[in-house]
Amino acid sequence: MRHRFAVVALLGFIGWQWAEAQVTTSAVPFLLIAPNSRASAMGESGVALGDDAWAIFWNPAGYAFQTNSEVALTQANWLPAFGLSDLWIAHGVYKQPWEEVNGVVAVGLTYLNLGEFVRTTNTPDPIETWKGYEVALALGYGTKIGENTGLGVNTRLIYSSLANLGAGVEQGRGVATGFSFDVAVLYKPTSLFIPFTDVDVGNVMTFGANLSNIGPKLTYIDEAQADALPMNLRLGLSWKVLESQYNNITFIGDVSRLLIHKDTTHTDEFYEAFVTTWTKGGSLSEQLRQFVTGLGAEYWYGDPKLVAIRVGFFYEDPRAGNRKFMTFGAGIRYDIYGFDFSYISAFEDQHPLGETLRFSLAIEWGSLSIQ
Repeated sequence: MRHRFAVVALLGFIGWQWAEAQVTTSAVPFLLIAPNSRASAMGESGVALGDDAWAIFWNPAGYAFQTNSEVALTQANWLPAFGLSDLWIAHGVYKQPWEEVNGVVAVGLTYLNLGEFVRTTNTPDPIETWKGYEVALALGYGTKIGENTGLGVNTRLIYSSLANLGAGVEQGRGVATGFSFDVAVLYKPTSLFIPFTDVDVGNVMTFGANLSNIGPKLTYIDEAQADALPMNLRLGLSWKVLESQYNNITFIGDVSRLLIHKDTTHTDEFYEAFVTTWTKGGSLSEQLRQFVTGLGAEYWYGDPKLVAIRVGFFYEDPRAGNRKFMTFGAGIRYDIYGFDFSYISAFEDQHPLGETLRFSLAIEWGSLSIQ
């Protein structure tokens, strides 16, 4: 789209998704976009799964329990309600077991294309055009730190190009470079009794936590107006409610919130926000409203797994952004190949995320024991 509507899309993406949805703003919110169809179809939850290449986003500690190599790709037209064909996002990841480091190493790439922009005079006559985009390159690693516990870390380089010139009399361009890292754990108990009962949920329940996008602020033009990265805490669990030769059902749930604190003139550094997000974030009820919830279920049929059906629900408090939608999807596996898709059905008409379709392809091969 070679006209001013591209600017509207950019403002919609940055402003709607986080300025309204999370009370405070952050730079590069594209780092929070779910990268794969499988997790997207389950209410955009996955921190307690971490059983495929996309663990680099959801929980790199999941790599500690993986022994195969895999390459995976996802593509989606982003914010389809805007009707802009050049507003899209793509993700790719490659992971490989590595005996020398007793774990799995992965490389991930995310690219958000924001389309073509036109700078005009007051007439308005076009002066020049440029393309906006954002990209992140991540390196991930996961290893066991106990028989049932995995630890994962990511490091990430970030490049954001929103404009080729500054605003008003300010010098510089709307371009920024930064870095961040993630720390995550995954716990898969072999024996765990529910308190005050004799019910053992070992081998069927998994617990995960991921603190992502930890790093210094991103500066586009003015360092005094630097924006915080979207540091995010995600907690969750998964439960295998049925596991048989031909039928498998898993329930999954995540809760997450941004760890950013900003007043009228200042945004805290990330190391301050660890504390101030909680101590200066209002009452307990206000704190709880900032959590986003994702719930989902997955059914697999086949031996080995052949066809999957998925459903989920995503909820954000109306006073904290009011994103609410159902998610649906399916997948198929044949030999070393896998294909998944997901669909978002928003409760609100003309919601920017409504009717979002994701398509993912994976190729999986080999097995190397690193236990």
